[in-house]
Amino acid sequence: MEITTTTINQNPSRRAAINSLAVVGFIALIIIGIGLAIYSARYVPVAVSRIGTAAVSLSQVFRPAHTDPALQVVSLASTTLPIENDVSTTTATTTVTFPTATTTPVKTTTAGTPGTTTHTVVTTTTTRSAPYGLSDLSVTVTQVGYLDNGTTDSFIGATSIPYGKTGAVKFTVRNAGTNVSGNWNFRADVPTYPSFSFTSPDQQSLLPGDQIDYTLGFDRGQQGNNRVITITVDPSNYVSEQNENNNVSSGSMTVL
Repeated sequence: MEITTTTINQNPSRRAAINSLAVVGFIALIIIGIGLAIYSARYVPVAVSRIGTAAVSLSQVFRPAHTDPALQVVSLASTTLPIENDVSTTTATTTVTFPTATTTPVKTTTAGTPGTTTHTVVTTTTTRSAPYGLSDLSVTVTQVGYLDNGTTDSFIGATSIPYGKTGAVKFTVRNAGTNVSGNWNFRADVPTYPSFSFTSPDQQSLLPGDQIDYTLGFDRGQQGNNRVITITVDPSNYVSEQNENNNVSSGSMTVL
């Protein structure tokens, strides 16, 4: 019985190419694995921690330092002579050093016929002096409480926050200086669990005397007594100010 053995010789170049592709594929898998590990270590913990971060709601009301001229009408008994279309005008001007505006009251009295009523019209106009010197941002926590239905317009002042309600604080930021503030921001350290600090985006520039009233709400309040909420205006000291000692204000509350 004759046994025939056939030997197949593979192309050496082809075998080398296959081995090279296998090595490249293995290295690629290692690189992808390392990349996934780095991504998980850097980004996944951050995403998970944000699940427990407090939600913050914020509303604001801007109040300029000066409003439109006021008009006041005062009714007086007639004491003038019976001269038709007789008009007397008295003007007094008072100039006050900035930041108080210059005020010019104008009083006009019109007389009618005997037995009629004389009306005195008083108008007040204000002019703003040119800013100078430095601005001075100050913050004051005016009230603590909670949001009854979760919106800032449902604020209720209280030192105890009922269970399940959104804690809240009202505060006012004012430019008490003599120059414009430029853009600025504030930081709110709120009593939440876990602890949380909210940093606002840039706020509008304030002229001397301008102010903004804020209402800030936050959930996940940490239960306990004397939970402190602190507002810091211009926390990075970007704004040049006359006084840096009035940039922080705090309030306390009990979270049930």
